[in-house]
Amino acid sequence: MTHRTSPTSLPNPSRRSFLKSASAAALGAAAAPLDIARSAHAAGSDVIKIGLIGCGGRGSGAAVNAMNAGKDVRLVALADVFPEYLQGARKRLQNIKPDQVAVDDDHCFVGFDAYEKLIASGVDVVLIAAASHFHPIHLKAAIDAGKHVFCEKPHAVDVPGLKMAMAAGEEAKKKGLCLVSGLCWRYDAGVREAMKRVADGAIGDIVAIQETYLTTPYGLRERKPGWNEMEYQLQNWYHFNWLSGDQTGQQLIHSLDKASWALGDQPPLKAWGTGGRQVCTDPKYGDQFDHHAVVFEYANGVRVFGFCRDQPGCYNETTDVIFGTKGRAILPSRPRLEGQTQWVYKAAKPVSMYDAEHAELFAAIRSGKPINNSNYMFTSTMLAILAQMVCYTGQEITWEQAMQSKLSLAPSRYAWDAEPPVKPDKNGQYPCAMPGITKFV
Repeated sequence: MTHRTSPTSLPNPSRRSFLKSASAAALGAAAAPLDIARSAHAAGSDVIKIGLIGCGGRGSGAAVNAMNAGKDVRLVALADVFPEYLQGARKRLQNIKPDQVAVDDDHCFVGFDAYEKLIASGVDVVLIAAASHFHPIHLKAAIDAGKHVFCEKPHAVDVPGLKMAMAAGEEAKKKGLCLVSGLCWRYDAGVREAMKRVADGAIGDIVAIQETYLTTPYGLRERKPGWNEMEYQLQNWYHFNWLSGDQTGQQLIHSLDKASWALGDQPPLKAWGTGGRQVCTDPKYGDQFDHHAVVFEYANGVRVFGFCRDQPGCYNETTDVIFGTKGRAILPSRPRLEGQTQWVYKAAKPVSMYDAEHAELFAAIRSGKPINNSNYMFTSTMLAILAQMVCYTGQEITWEQAMQSKLSLAPSRYAWDAEPPVKPDKNGQYPCAMPGITKFV
C-alpha cells in the first residue's frame, strides 16, 4: 500500500472497470524491468540461496514451499531467538529436503540480532516468519540489504510498524526486488478464478461482504521455571497483542484481505465494532480478546462485516460470502457462484497456494521481472489493525484517523532482560483492553 489520496476525493469509476484492472494487478507479476543489474544467483552458480528468519511451524513450512519451487533453491541459513527451535527446524528440514538443505553451524544464528547476521551471510532471498511484531524490522533490513523477500502476514501490528514496512515496500520497487506476502489466498487458483468472475460482473454490483473466521485458541506452552517474562511471552507470542496483533491480525486478516481484493483494494472510510474477552480469561491466554465483530463502511455504500472468535467448544467456520445484485460468491472452500450465474471451481490437480506463492516468487527472480505485493499487503494489514482499534476502544474510527495513530507496541529494547510492553499484575492477570475505557492513540 502506498500513501493514498483520501477515499472521499477519489473519482468514481465504474466498479467493473476498476475491479478488472485491480484484479489484473493482483494476479500478475510486475512487468517493470529490474532497476538494479543484479542476479539472484551467487556468482558462477545456478543456486538461489535462501535464509529463514523464524524457525517455528510456519517458518519451516515456508522453507519447504520455497524449496518446492525448484531444485536450484537451497536453504543455507537459519535465524531464531530460540536455539532449540532453530535446531529442530534444521533437523526437520534436512529430513524433508536432504538435497536442498545445507545449513552449516556457522550459518545458524540465534538471538535478537540473528536476523542481521542471516541477512549479511550471503543469502539471495530472505523468508520472514518470526513473531509478527518483528516483521517490519526484518523486512526493512532485508530490503535495505538488497534481498528478495517473502514476508508472512500480518506485516505490522501497529501503525508505526506498518509505515516502516510500507517504506520498505516502496524501496523494494525502486531496487527491482521481489516482495511476496504471506496473504496466501491471493495465490489460490480457485479463489483467483472466482475473483475474476466477480470482477467481470458475474454477481452484479457488490452490496455487502460477510467475512467469518471462527476457530479455537492457538496452542499454549506452559511456563517453565527459569523463564523470565520476556521469554514466556515470546514462547506464547500468539497470545500477546504486541507480538501478534490479536486474532484480527493472525486470522481475520486473511478474510479481510479477500474482501479488500473483491473491492479493488480501496480502503474503507471508517469502521466500528465490538469485542471482548469472555471465555479465555485464564492468564495463560495473555492479553487478547477472544471474539471480535467489525463493520467497515466504504465510500460506495458497501459494508464489510468481519467476525472472528477463538473460543473452545464452539461452532467453527471460515467462509467469505460476497453479495451482489445478481447473486453471490462463496469462498474459499470449493469456490462457487450462485444466482444468475451458476459456477463451481473444478481443478484437475489442485496446487497448494503455499507452494504457488513461492513458485511465482522464484519464477520472478529467475526471469528478472519482480513481483511486488505492496499494492495490497499493507492495505489488508491496516484493515486488521483498524479492526483491532475499533474493538479495543469501542469507538468509530476513520481510515484517515487510524493512519495517524502514534501508538507503538514496541518494548524499549530487545533483550532477554528487557521489560515487555505488557506485564501481569500480582495475581498473574494481564491487563486487557476495555471498550469505552481504552483510548484511541
